Amino acid sequence: MGEAPGDYLEFATARSGYLFRTACLLTGGDRHLAEDLVQETLAKMYRSWRRINRTQSPVAYAHTVLVRTFLSHRRLRSSGERPSDWFPDSAGHPDDPELRLTLLDGLARLAAKDRAVLVLRYWEDRTVEETAAAMKLSQGAVRVRSLRALQRLRELLGDELAGLATR
Repeated sequence: MGEAPGDYLEFATARSGYLFRTACLLTGGDRHLAEDLVQETLAKMYRSWRRINRTQSPVAYAHTVLVRTFLSHRRLRSSGERPSDWFPDSAGHPDDPELRLTLLDGLARLAAKDRAVLVLRYWEDRTVEETAAAMKLSQGAVRVRSLRALQRLRELLGDELAGLATR
């Protein structure tokens, strides 16, 4: 492949931690799969680095590649294994670690596409349009999937969430 351009190395170094955290959320805490997804994402970015328009956010492009790589992996995976109870370290000091762990557990129990839409919309704070582009869905499908995924998350965490809210 040759030597990587300096701006690519700078980008990969600066963004790999953020990509890893997002990948951990997408995979439901499977650290090894998250590392593989980030590595594959950065490899894809490297291969097309010269074509990536840096005036349009390469960060958004990287997250789109990550989500599409995750969804492709989920489609191709034939096993039904589930990740363990391990959760990624937080980037900061959350106000309520127990609530955070409960939400991460619920997120891990959602279907891959539901998890992806919630991570993009509410963790990455992406717009409906950006989420639709990243997931190759219509904007209406993103809205419906977001609504249903949030409802499913509330169903999964109903009693656990209620117990945490009354403390």
